[in-house]
Amino acid sequence: MMAYAKARKTNSELIPVIDITALRDGSEPQLVADRLHQASQGLGFIYVKGHGIPEEAIESARSTALAFFRAEEEEKASARISARHRGWLGQGGAKMRDDARADLKESFIWGFEDESGNTPEDHPLRGANRWPGFLPGMHDSAMAYFHHAHDVAHHLMRGFALGLGLDENFFLRTCSRPLSRASFVYYPPQPENMGEDQFGVGPHTDFGVLTVLCQDSVGGLQVEDINGEWIEAPPIEGSLIVNVADLLSRWTDGAYKSTPHRVVNSSGRERLSLVLAFDPDPETMIDARDVFGPRHEPQQPPITCGDYLTWRFEKAFSYRKGN
Repeated sequence: MMAYAKARKTNSELIPVIDITALRDGSEPQLVADRLHQASQGLGFIYVKGHGIPEEAIESARSTALAFFRAEEEEKASARISARHRGWLGQGGAKMRDDARADLKESFIWGFEDESGNTPEDHPLRGANRWPGFLPGMHDSAMAYFHHAHDVAHHLMRGFALGLGLDENFFLRTCSRPLSRASFVYYPPQPENMGEDQFGVGPHTDFGVLTVLCQDSVGGLQVEDINGEWIEAPPIEGSLIVNVADLLSRWTDGAYKSTPHRVVNSSGRERLSLVLAFDPDPETMIDARDVFGPRHEPQQPPITCGDYLTWRFEKAFSYRKGN
């Protein structure tokens, strides 16, 4: 008899809940920063409360996303993924490891726009957003959520800098044209007979600097602990869940942990996530010596944010391989 991949229940010691209100309003930023610093050296996953995203912005984004994913495939295909990684990526378009089965998820991806609604095409992973004509309100709803989530990411990056004893704007010095991407991610109900090696999204670490995730009430996120066992990261009402991604781990020379995670949607219901992948401008140099001093010998050589992300995307997405 086939079954789902299993995970055990977690606790607040493994994935702490941190209220960032005192960081956002400036009343006790160092107190919050110290907690973020400690959590980032553990599993690198944190439940965040006091994030400041209005509930109406979350609900608007969710209802818009569900309207898109429930549409006919030919309608969604009108916004099919572009060479610049913008638009709809259908089921089977992503695979986190060469030896893994393709993910069951669908995604709709968009990113930074300037005040005129334009996006510079100065990098392989940045270009014009692709909005579906059959959902005229999607642009405003999606961009509003992008800006709210991006604000949260900025507050958190200030907190990480303070936790590391750096100037609070250390990680934000080159963020006028961020490579950040947002995505609506849709997980259909996963039949049990697909077996334990099928996932909504397979085990992976996130590519960029920081991920800000707004889960719905369905659950299914699982995180690998330091012993290689999988634990649940269920939704907590009123919270986001954020995690250190690979570039922030590299920037801190491994002090901050980027931890494997996956999704198994065994609920029998559709699942929707609102995701912000925060990254600075493409030319931003990721160099641990800037964090720890010029005499520090980093484990990995410096690389720009843009070059690193291009390399990772080429490996993960079938449409970028000409398939």
